[in-house]
Amino acid sequence: MVSILLSMFIFALTGAISPGPVNIIATGSGAAFGFRKTLPHITGASLAYTLIVFLSGSGLLAILEIFPGIFSLLQYLGAGFLLYMAYKLATAKTQAAAGHQNSRAPRLFEGMLAQGLNPKAWLVALSGCSIFVGASDQGQSYLFAFCIISALVCFFSIATWAAVGTLIQKYLSDTRHQVMFNRIMGLLLAATVLTIFQ
Repeated sequence: MVSILLSMFIFALTGAISPGPVNIIATGSGAAFGFRKTLPHITGASLAYTLIVFLSGSGLLAILEIFPGIFSLLQYLGAGFLLYMAYKLATAKTQAAAGHQNSRAPRLFEGMLAQGLNPKAWLVALSGCSIFVGASDQGQSYLFAFCIISALVCFFSIATWAAVGTLIQKYLSDTRHQVMFNRIMGLLLAATVLTIFQ
């Protein structure tokens, strides 16, 4: 059982710590608003991913095989939402220009939505559940373990990206650096959309 749990952990960490839309948003938010104000985004995305893992292990793969159009719809909705978030990030006013009036960190629901519409999250969850849950005679207990591990690893991974953003806050106190950072992060987020359709 320990070797299975370790394998689940390594699998979850590999999927969660790698660059992706939710992590890019967390880095941008950490840089602009600090770690504490980014916690709702981190929490929302982690809760959504745990739900995705649970649904994947509870038979969603069978439904997707019957109705493959559902996944295509998810891809297009995800691409649209990520492009919208990329635009918001790339065109965000600097803290000095915004005066923190209309500027705010992503909320819990936005973190949930970003993760829920993230095809990478669905692919990783479906793959993990097919490896660890579907092939096991202890499917329910393995699904429970995989959900717990995924939730903790997801939270840690997104928090790591937000912490990196927070660490570069001082560098971004220069308005020119902040504008450039926002544009680069927006472009990186938009670029993740290209990976959705490969």
